[in-house]
Amino acid sequence: MRITSFTDYGLRTLMYLASLPPQELSSVEQVAKVYGVSQNHMVKVVGQLKKLGYVETLRGKNGGIRLEREPDDINIGQVIEKMEQHLDGVDCFTSNCQLVPCCELKTALSIAMKAFLDAMATYTLADLMRNKQKLIPLMAIYSSK
Repeated sequence: MRITSFTDYGLRTLMYLASLPPQELSSVEQVAKVYGVSQNHMVKVVGQLKKLGYVETLRGKNGGIRLEREPDDINIGQVIEKMEQHLDGVDCFTSNCQLVPCCELKTALSIAMKAFLDAMATYTLADLMRNKQKLIPLMAIYSSK
């Protein structure tokens, strides 16, 4: 299964924020720089993470972003499920596919997607950060202040 780059950067943002010292703030600009993605795209990703309750945003001169929840409380399968727009595998009805009346592909892909999400639901953000000390240098983490 392949997730969208939007969800991918959402997960990477959570990993970046989990790598920071507790309660330390970062910025959308900093996260965008770490991953080499446009700041405009990262604003949308962080906005969705905020809307879903994973990221806290603080406005103002001393503002920034940080995790809203503890890494142990962030289930990766749930993040993927909430961030992805289409988890159905294929869209049989807009393609005018002549196989729709008897095709089992959609069922098979649905079962596969459920298995993927079930597997990812066994991980928390804390699980992805077990090797935090090795990840930190790769993300070139430094304070945005």
